[in-house]
Amino acid sequence: MPSPLHDRPIAERLEALLALSRQHAATYGSPSATLARQRYLARHPTRLLVMKCMDGRIHIPHATRTPLGIITPFRNLGGIFDLGWPYLGELVTETVAAGIEAGHGALLMITYHFSRGERRRGCAGFGCDADAALAHARQIRTQAERLFGGDHQQVYPLVCGFETDTDALILHGEGEETLDIGSLGATDAASLETRVVALCPDMPADIRRDLLPLLTGNLAHVASLRGVSRELDIEHREWVICVGRGFDFLHLPNTALIIGPYGPDLAEPIGTAADIIDANMAAGRIPADGFMLLASSPYQAVGVDRARAELKSRFLADFASRVIAARHPRLAERMHRRTAVVHWPTRRLDLLDAGQAAPR
Repeated sequence: MPSPLHDRPIAERLEALLALSRQHAATYGSPSATLARQRYLARHPTRLLVMKCMDGRIHIPHATRTPLGIITPFRNLGGIFDLGWPYLGELVTETVAAGIEAGHGALLMITYHFSRGERRRGCAGFGCDADAALAHARQIRTQAERLFGGDHQQVYPLVCGFETDTDALILHGEGEETLDIGSLGATDAASLETRVVALCPDMPADIRRDLLPLLTGNLAHVASLRGVSRELDIEHREWVICVGRGFDFLHLPNTALIIGPYGPDLAEPIGTAADIIDANMAAGRIPADGFMLLASSPYQAVGVDRARAELKSRFLADFASRVIAARHPRLAERMHRRTAVVHWPTRRLDLLDAGQAAPR
């Protein structure tokens, strides 16, 4: 029986991760997946945006049985965001605007995660405090209302919990009212729309229509896991630090720490990620032969757009390398750096350079 990925030599781990990105691009670009996206969007054109933690367990397309490429993800360490951050605010508003110009509304799913079975399996970004994570999600919702309007008619900000033991979504309405998919059975699928109307009476009909497939898919997904023995991965074994965007292929639990380039202070989350990697090595949870730093930026078209993505990725790689070298000099000596760009229409990850040492 092959050893788990996190126990293998660093060269094998690096190749396995890059192979995963290639497999993801091949699946995404297959004729069947492409047609599935086109058909789905023709039926459900509402723009779906999800703000979530970098935790690999939070795989919303998988948990809702939604075709890849339908949901626009925003991932960050701890699921911590602020719509006042200039770059994040621009990305969110541009995504929403593209839908509005085509005559479609947007559903902004603001997620937090927790474990019912064991508190320490919760979100490390909030010290495994589910109440604190929920409070932060509600703050983002308030910001979204300031940005897009409190009537919720064009953009609907929906706070959603994700219970990682069962992969169940928990929708939050006003006050303390919730809709917990994990508490429902297969026969409750027919009543989902009625339940959503009761929970979110101000949700526009078209946005509700396009939310329902996600809930129906999640209901079926949760039901399929009942009685199935699952590895809940309570021990942190992260050995990858990702900085930038374009990491859709990375949904392996306890593998990567993803820092989106959204906030004004990237040094602190990068330093925190380095602390975690260093602690994992010191505790023997991962081999001490190395870790990966992967910097990535997406682009839409060749030419200036790709060139700009290359500059961004190289900047992020250099910046992260300096932070890690200053905070953990000995750890930096074991860093295997990869710089890449992602062709977003195909999700193809292209390496620009590899094996660079940290800049001095």
